[in-house]
Amino acid sequence: MELVYNYLIGSNFRHRIEAIVERFAEMQADLNRERKATMRLWAKREAQIQGVIDSTVGMYGDLQGIVGRAMQEIPALEIPLMEIADQSGDE
Repeated sequence: MELVYNYLIGSNFRHRIEAIVERFAEMQADLNRERKATMRLWAKREAQIQGVIDSTVGMYGDLQGIVGRAMQEIPALEIPLMEIADQSGDE
């Protein structure tokens, strides 16, 4: 019992605990950096996807304006679906 007590109040125990806390802090910092990097990549990819969608919808609308009703509708590019996509992007 005395040996355990002496170990707990000694500098070796304190150094070990400090090392553990330091490693946890490093792990937390790494995780935060990874989260920020991932969020930047996701935001970039999301903007790219939205740009492709916007361009596709714009081209589809241009073609509808030129060709008129002769052009077959593409349900995925019609207004109700696009409104849902816009609403989900606003969240």
